[in-house]
Amino acid sequence: MTIHQASQLKRPPPVVSDLALRLGAHPDCAFDTVAFSQTGKMRISLKSRLWLPFTARQTMSVRSCAFTWNARFRPLGYMTVTDALEDGAGRLDVTALGLILVARSTPNAALTRGELIRYLAELPLAPDAMLHNHELSWRVIDASTLAVTAGSGDTACEVVLGLGSDHRIISAFCADRAVSATPPFAPMPWRCAFADYRQQNGRWIPTVA
Repeated sequence: MTIHQASQLKRPPPVVSDLALRLGAHPDCAFDTVAFSQTGKMRISLKSRLWLPFTARQTMSVRSCAFTWNARFRPLGYMTVTDALEDGAGRLDVTALGLILVARSTPNAALTRGELIRYLAELPLAPDAMLHNHELSWRVIDASTLAVTAGSGDTACEVVLGLGSDHRIISAFCADRAVSATPPFAPMPWRCAFADYRQQNGRWIPTVA
């Protein structure tokens, strides 16, 4: 197989290309990463009833499966969390006062796979990646459902993306994401929902998730 033939095989199906273009992705994307800010609430554990507000900054690659998410939690403003997929490995660090390392997950396949799932689910935030990330493989399930896969071996994963009546991504689902970055790695269903698309730098991006 020639290099040209291999690149042809990695092109997304026309349905995916059409979706990316509708969302504003550029066929000749000139940048490698996108960056955005977030505000939200998160529980530190499934057993906790307390939802902590956070602000975050994320960078996400459109050429490979990689991202870095840096969040600061309130009212514990001294606590910061870094969640990342870098050089093919997952990373989760918790820091106090920006200097003191409180916790760091040991690199493992379950952590990396969980971060890959997150990357795939967040593709609506970076539609150019649908065209230009050749690490992704796609299959069309039906007119309103797409599946995207990445990884290999123990890190192989698939996320199913659902399209709404306006042909934008409104949901993401994985049947078996690890419940924790540390043992036991019990698999659980994991879902995302996206809404309130707005135009940002020529791209239609969901502003609520």
